[in-house]
Amino acid sequence: MKRFMKNFYVYLLYFFLYVPILVLIAYSFNAGRSRALWEGFSFHWYTELFKNTAVLKSFYNTILVGVISTVIATIIGTIGAIGLYNSNSKIKKWVMDLNYLPILNPDIVIAISLVALYNFMRLRFGYLTLILSHVSFLTPYVLFNVMPRLMTMDPNLYEAAIDLGANRKQAFRMVVLPEIKPGIWSGALMAFTLSIDDFVVSFFTTGSGVQNISITVWSMAKRGVNPVLNALSAIMFIIMVALVVGIYFRNKKEQVKRYEKVKDI
Repeated sequence: MKRFMKNFYVYLLYFFLYVPILVLIAYSFNAGRSRALWEGFSFHWYTELFKNTAVLKSFYNTILVGVISTVIATIIGTIGAIGLYNSNSKIKKWVMDLNYLPILNPDIVIAISLVALYNFMRLRFGYLTLILSHVSFLTPYVLFNVMPRLMTMDPNLYEAAIDLGANRKQAFRMVVLPEIKPGIWSGALMAFTLSIDDFVVSFFTTGSGVQNISITVWSMAKRGVNPVLNALSAIMFIIMVALVVGIYFRNKKEQVKRYEKVKDI
């Protein structure tokens, strides 16, 4: 009975998480504008989506800002995690606690703080401020994904590679990096997802003519939800699922290769 209740709770959770998304995808093929009445199967809203220049431009801005900020945040977060891993316990604890602030702080506090900082620095609001803002709150997520991989890694592997003749760069590239790569990928994927999803920070730190998807959706929702957004949401959901599945199989393939190498040895 206890096991049944656990499984029932998990299935119920997945039901409430994914059924609304499946309904949204289904109604993206609805011929009419209604979100309650099925009026026939059609690709009409996908056609309208690719005709809507405002939505396409905001989608382009979202992907551009997301990719750039994710790459920067991943590099900074990975380097920061490695630096913290090799630092003493007091500094590690202090910096780790400090990195919780962007995660725990309300988005509105981060947004207003960044606006004040950019005004003080006399930066022009636009792509630069938007990317910097995303990097500032994405970096801790990468750091907290990479750090557990470093903590579970055998600390003797790096020293063993050095003793066997590898220099520091080779030891990092051939020993440390493969060990922490799953954490880097998961941190980058989480950062990219959060960048796409962000609204509050983006709304306050963007400039004139620079809008991402969340700001565009908010602007359109004030006039009523356009079914074009159903088509856009369906495409974005499929892209994110494809990324997750691709990274999963990539990591699994690398694990198999490493296991075969160890087996051959």
